[in-house]
Amino acid sequence: MNLRKLKELEVRKQYQIEITNRFTALENLSDDKDINRAWDNIKENIKTSTKESLGLKKLKQHKPWFDKECLGFLDQRKQAKTQWIQDPSQSNEDNLNSIRCDASRHFSNKTKEYLKAKIEELETNRQIKNVRDLYKGINDFKMCYQP
Repeated sequence: MNLRKLKELEVRKQYQIEITNRFTALENLSDDKDINRAWDNIKENIKTSTKESLGLKKLKQHKPWFDKECLGFLDQRKQAKTQWIQDPSQSNEDNLNSIRCDASRHFSNKTKEYLKAKIEELETNRQIKNVRDLYKGINDFKMCYQP
């Protein structure tokens, strides 16, 4: 979350209103005897309010091949895991494993595509004796393999 936005007065007021409204809605729900479910509701309301009011902080991109599609796979995987934690049924476990497999396959394919393009770029720079871009490309290539 982009917590730096809370320094702005209007954004802070918007966030306070959003949180207040959500907690008011929680109070109007029937008294739930399940403390875990009540806590999950509180936690989700805070997360949702924060995301809506403050937006997401732009993260530094460590992997050059990582894009919005990859982010979508991460979100899917996180939702499936949350669903499985809340209801550890066999169908939710199978769904989680399927999504994990799809995400891993997608990340692997994106990495291979990126590396293939980078190798072709390095070969082109080598052929035309473009040392500066060749050196830069080698450093980019190394960065992809660092953990």
